Amino acid sequence: MTLASIAVGGALGSVLRYLIQVQCAHWWGSKFPLGTLLVNVTGSLLIGVLSIVLLERWIVVEEIRLALLVGLLGGFTTFSAFSLETLHLLQQGSMAGAAANVVLSIVLCLGACYLGMTLARAF
Repeated sequence: MTLASIAVGGALGSVLRYLIQVQCAHWWGSKFPLGTLLVNVTGSLLIGVLSIVLLERWIVVEEIRLALLVGLLGGFTTFSAFSLETLHLLQQGSMAGAAANVVLSIVLCLGACYLGMTLARAF
């Protein structure tokens, strides 16, 4: 049951990521991987909130916790796409774009996770 819960969460997270990335590319173009940045920052915020809520506040069965944290958010966020898109920016000669992607991703994702944990603890 645990593996099935993780798989269902992962499938849902992956589909949500795909839809958001496609929509971001449609709205703002594909010169900069804004869709990946958006899902990673959002996923970092959510994992910050849920790590506190599911591990410290609520008594949640393990299958639900794993489905959300490992499955859903694991499928939703993506380090591999971040890596590939950063390398594509470098290969296209966009050193500034690649550097911006790395710095923005690290700063915003860590900040979002911290913010999520802080907000969850405050309420």
